[in-house]
Amino acid sequence: MTRPDPIPVTLLTGFLGAGKTTLLNRLLKHPDLADTAVLVNEFGEIGLDHLLVETLDEDTVLLNAGCLCCTVRGDLVRALRDLAVRVEGGKAIRRVVVETTGLADPAPIIQTLMADPMVLYRYRLDGVVTLVDAATGMATLDTQMEAVKQAAVADRIVLTKSDLSTPDGVSALWSRLRALNPGAPLLNALHGDVEPEALLNCGLFDATRKHPEVTRWLDAEAYAAAAHGHHHHHDPNRHDARIQSFCLTFDAPLPWDGLSAWLEVLAMTRGGSVLRIKGILNLVGEDRPMAIHGVQHLFHPPVRLAAWPDGDDRRSRLVFILRDLDRAVVENGLRALVESAARLPA
Repeated sequence: MTRPDPIPVTLLTGFLGAGKTTLLNRLLKHPDLADTAVLVNEFGEIGLDHLLVETLDEDTVLLNAGCLCCTVRGDLVRALRDLAVRVEGGKAIRRVVVETTGLADPAPIIQTLMADPMVLYRYRLDGVVTLVDAATGMATLDTQMEAVKQAAVADRIVLTKSDLSTPDGVSALWSRLRALNPGAPLLNALHGDVEPEALLNCGLFDATRKHPEVTRWLDAEAYAAAAHGHHHHHDPNRHDARIQSFCLTFDAPLPWDGLSAWLEVLAMTRGGSVLRIKGILNLVGEDRPMAIHGVQHLFHPPVRLAAWPDGDDRRSRLVFILRDLDRAVVENGLRALVESAARLPA
């Protein structure tokens, strides 16, 4: 039996008041979002945000048992399973958007999409889109660790309400977000107005693509540019100081057995500090690239891509987004692994 094409899932997050529902309402009116199912999470016994989603119908499901990052994860799995059954019955659903409560930590939600076998079979994470309120974003990042994590793990960051801030305020927030997450393109949306193509199809785990969108998904070059371009010191009292985002590259092919064991140990011992890992690997004995994606204690099954992109230098690139874990611990461990493998007889 041929596996059906996995349905892409977009995770729409952002702190309270960032404008997620406004953006979602605008997006759902666009032809590119036709046949989209929406799962809306609202913390508390009575949902409020779902009443603002203008397309509320049989394809909009309210998850109101609690925050998606904890008690309602079972509801999310059940909702996705129910949608999959409807698709098998002929219902046209081409995409799922999960709108989280503003208090949600995105990492456990991403884990949910990786952990359940049926969900893993029928869906693929397309991307994490995080909204940041330009008027209150600086203060929110200063005081709310969840907002910092939402921005740090994003594949796309959307600045909202920039008309309510000053140019200097927007510029300062822009710079802060760029330093926090160099690999995520920064977009500006007034009144929820942003083109869907800027937010969609930013994932990689579609192994049927002949030429994977490595740069669009990983953007290792952005991390290299950030490392050379940011020399100022951040306030150590900021939450940002607890998070590091960087990319490690390796010229020689890596040994999969050793690397996978090292990553497993990292996840087991320091998983709480690993907000996200993304990587494209050139492995010993393989002529095709391997893509890996991990969040805290859990890794998506490795995906062997169809081919290296044209012109790619075929170096392994691993992006790490860490909290309360020094870069040197990770880098030294990986470098030692590579050096040890190089000493082994061919």
